[in-house]
Amino acid sequence: MKVLIVPNYSRPDAVEGARKLDAWLDEQGIEVTWAHDRKLFPNRVTDASGCGLVVSLGGDGTLLRAARTVGYSEIPILGISFGHLGFLTSAGPADLISTVAAALAGELHMSHRATLDVESEFVRPDGSTYTVHSFALNDFAVSRGGGGDMVEFDVSVSGNKIDRLRGDGFVVSTATGSTGYALAAGGPIVTPEFSGMVCVPIAPHKILARAFLTAPSDVVEIDMSPERPVERRFFADGQAIGAGEAGWATHASIRRGPGDVILLDHSAQSFYDSVSRVFYGTGR
Repeated sequence: MKVLIVPNYSRPDAVEGARKLDAWLDEQGIEVTWAHDRKLFPNRVTDASGCGLVVSLGGDGTLLRAARTVGYSEIPILGISFGHLGFLTSAGPADLISTVAAALAGELHMSHRATLDVESEFVRPDGSTYTVHSFALNDFAVSRGGGGDMVEFDVSVSGNKIDRLRGDGFVVSTATGSTGYALAAGGPIVTPEFSGMVCVPIAPHKILARAFLTAPSDVVEIDMSPERPVERRFFADGQAIGAGEAGWATHASIRRGPGDVILLDHSAQSFYDSVSRVFYGTGR
């Protein structure tokens, strides 16, 4: 057994918790590897191969980083909340060792979360094109650029055109991502058992444009209108797609990923407990 620790390096308490966990795992004879600090080593890639468990120490953003590291490999992820929200995490710092011990003993519930496989197309200034493939646990989003101009685009699902929209953008999320950007844009909270996609226009300039759900096998396609060549950006889990290379985003194809992300929690009811606690303020 090898465990990958993914701490939020900007939080001293999370780093201290990671050191405490590292020492305890060493006492158990378990091999430990750490994700690198992205601020110090921005070009280094963390390798999770050979790991049987990934422990995220931070908030939901840190857990999303752990999910990107794991990708579609279905290595279980345990989130320990040292952040501000912790909707996806299963325990706090006080329960760090006991929760990791339960995970290693196979005593925690395994929640299978659908992912997204995103294919984005860009056109360079010289007219050549390139494609970027992206993983997402939460969502894909097309957004207006820094100039503030609204974007125009066509939305289709499995070859069926839905509409041409103008607005601030569009979000395609998983059930897991339904409590993130999609919710802020007016979408519904969706149980993790749902394996389709949640599609939500962002501030559409059309009063009838509403959120809708797709089947798990559907493919959502977004084509940027050539008639409105304004700055626009594509994001996967809040990370800019194609960053660092010049070009205009022209097309995105979003489908369910070939593997799930497995989140460990205490029970099948953990999702509803989190909904009550985070969004209604009444849960435990």
